[in-house]
Amino acid sequence: MGRQQTIILVNFCKKGHKKMSDYQSIEEYQIRLSKLDEIKRYLVDPYPHKFEPTHSCASLLDEYSTEKGHSEDAENGTTDSVNMAGRIVLFRAMGKNAFAQIQDESGRIQLMFNRDNTIVTGLDSPEISHIKFIEKKLDLGDIIGVEGNLFKTNKGELTVYVKKMTLLSKTLLPLPDKHSGLVDKGVRYRKRWLDLISNQDVMETFKTRSEIIKIIRNYMDDANIMEVETPILQNIYGGAQAKPFTTKLNAMKQEMFLRISLEIALKKLTIGGFERIYEIGKVFRNEGVDRTHNPEFTMLETYCAYWDYNDVMKFTENLFETIALKLFGTTKIKSRIEQDGEEHEVDLKTPWRRITMKESIQQYGQIDVESMSDDEMREVLITKAKLKKEDIKAKPRGLLIAAMFEEFVEKHLIQPHHITDHPIETTPLCKLHRDPKEKKQQIVERFESFILGFEFCNAYTELNDPIQQRKLLEDQAAQKEAGDDEASPMDEEFIEAMCQGMPPTGGLGIGIDRLVMLFTGSHSIRDILLFPLMHKHDN
Repeated sequence: MGRQQTIILVNFCKKGHKKMSDYQSIEEYQIRLSKLDEIKRYLVDPYPHKFEPTHSCASLLDEYSTEKGHSEDAENGTTDSVNMAGRIVLFRAMGKNAFAQIQDESGRIQLMFNRDNTIVTGLDSPEISHIKFIEKKLDLGDIIGVEGNLFKTNKGELTVYVKKMTLLSKTLLPLPDKHSGLVDKGVRYRKRWLDLISNQDVMETFKTRSEIIKIIRNYMDDANIMEVETPILQNIYGGAQAKPFTTKLNAMKQEMFLRISLEIALKKLTIGGFERIYEIGKVFRNEGVDRTHNPEFTMLETYCAYWDYNDVMKFTENLFETIALKLFGTTKIKSRIEQDGEEHEVDLKTPWRRITMKESIQQYGQIDVESMSDDEMREVLITKAKLKKEDIKAKPRGLLIAAMFEEFVEKHLIQPHHITDHPIETTPLCKLHRDPKEKKQQIVERFESFILGFEFCNAYTELNDPIQQRKLLEDQAAQKEAGDDEASPMDEEFIEAMCQGMPPTGGLGIGIDRLVMLFTGSHSIRDILLFPLMHKHDN
């Protein structure tokens, strides 16, 4: 396909037209549609039901890495025979022979079609020879299956000498131009299938994502933590400060919410007697979209009875270390970008540094919040952090401390840090600190883990006092009544469950998407979501 046709196709992808038939006006589509009619006239099935490859491209290249005969040996059938399937990504006719490359999930392999010895499944027409059918009726992007024998070219490239070619799917739209490629990110995110076909590194990123989730599940299994599933649709939302998505259940004529957290349902199961559980699932928050946030994202949450946040810290850092070792064979991850765009080598080796939120503000921000009044903190946030006065004038002391941390500390946390002991105002579901001095100042046993200036997890010594829990949820409900869209409503059923008795419990939440960004070196959450949220008619 020519560059002009590629530009037309990409422009149609970008415009997001309401009509589904826009692509039908592309000349290339009409040409391929005509070829499809001709293929059917030749009694070749362009969409057969099944084909059985014996190898993937990668496994073939690995298994036959040593010298493997010549084309004459393959023609005579004295070399190993294989069945392969994939998408044609390169084709060139060279007189008696035609060469192609097909691409499958694992990579690419070269094919050779021969004028005298290659046949097309189902073709039996005096109008066209088998080699001319391959040269004239196949296009880049078509999916084919081949049966043949292996050989190596004079340049040492492993090749399949094709004895039989089966058309598996005739494509009606062209691939992006092989020279300019598919570079428009809006099209790549919206038309992810084109991105996967065109960019092998994208395919590898999503394979890595799958591998990371598998490593996490194995890690949980080894720790005897059971996977469970809880509902996405909920009558009452909670477990985080976020605005929910709402919907209507027609059968019951009632408003429902997409969950903003996995927490409440998992805690009910902990109360019911499951001592070690986790869930990996989608959560939904009706909030902004940026480089590290998508309204629909994947969370890991786990709750272990008789643990506290110290146990969870060890568990968390060991999980990150395990993933690194499984993926890379080392705890050191190179060339990772922090918030200011600078590259760093990150070492996930345990133990990670632990520091309280107040200590971190003193160390990295040179600000002693212990000695400051609320008004003094507000003044610093206004003059140094350039926050708006109206945004912080009503914030309580705990949220002012949290704001100081966000403004003056987070960007400095490049190597792994556990930031411990947060003000109670930052969370209504966490247990007050066991240290009497910290408890008096309303500090809770919570930690967040930071790498490259980004938060990667949130964990608590979970609150299991139903009286205190009621008070905190009532405060949240009052904030909601006062107009806070991110505050949670009162959940009487959860309080009832808490009254049944929840054991001391350590809880952990990790955003899987941000975790994958770290291990793949991706700079945007859209790069590690197969289908990120996009504007309906925009890229």
